[in-house]
Amino acid sequence: MAKFIEKASVIEAAGNKPKIIEEFFGRVNSDTSEVSIAKMKSPGGWVEPGQTPEFNEYTVVLKGELTVKTKTETFTVKAGNAIMLEKGEWVQYSTPHPDGAEYIAVCLPAFSIDTVHRDE
Repeated sequence: MAKFIEKASVIEAAGNKPKIIEEFFGRVNSDTSEVSIAKMKSPGGWVEPGQTPEFNEYTVVLKGELTVKTKTETFTVKAGNAIMLEKGEWVQYSTPHPDGAEYIAVCLPAFSIDTVHRDE
């Protein structure tokens, strides 16, 4: 059965500055627990707490650049680049570049506040 999504739900984001999360598929907008697909727009200077999620996260940067820090590496993911983080891996996302970033995030299974395990 097809599921048409007329518009995304805007979700509150964690971090030091306001970030826009538009969830198209996921626990909030489509009552989908298998996968979440969201468009993110984060301002320059944004940083969120580190996390150790129970889901794989696939990120495709559309505009700007995203910094992705793991326990062992730091990646600069620019427009046209993508990165995948496996569940159980500590990660911290930020957009230190003044122009921020716009990107698509896909989480398998779907993102949940109960399974993201953010640092205190």
